[in-house]
Amino acid sequence: MKYTITSFFAGLIFGFGLLISGMANPEKVLGFLDIAGAWDPSLALVMVGAIAVGVVAFAIARRRHLSFLGFDMRLPKADEITTRLLVGSMLFGAGWGLAGFCPGPGLVALGAGETKAVVFVAAMVAGMALFQLLERRHAAVSA
Repeated sequence: MKYTITSFFAGLIFGFGLLISGMANPEKVLGFLDIAGAWDPSLALVMVGAIAVGVVAFAIARRRHLSFLGFDMRLPKADEITTRLLVGSMLFGAGWGLAGFCPGPGLVALGAGETKAVVFVAAMVAGMALFQLLERRHAAVSA
């Protein structure tokens, strides 16, 4: 129960941060991505701040075996660049550039009543379902 409550409040704070920073506003995001036009660099500051917090958090997390709540620490172990990673990154970037949303801000915008977010989230869920279907088929063929 402690984990669920903490996760809820962490997600709530993250969502408010996305709203305040403008990351849930597709026009702001597309303005940031339009480096050849009317470029809006303000989201770069948000990203630099997020990277700085992440670097410190991961440095602390790597030295711990338990989280602050007493749960096992499970950090990603993969450190190689694979074809799957590159293709997934390109798909993510293309979707971000076309829609102006990535998954977290898309869900926040959906919760805030943004009409465009309905289409984005539906496409995101369809993409996740397609990925799961392909993964299951690949596992069945490999077995």
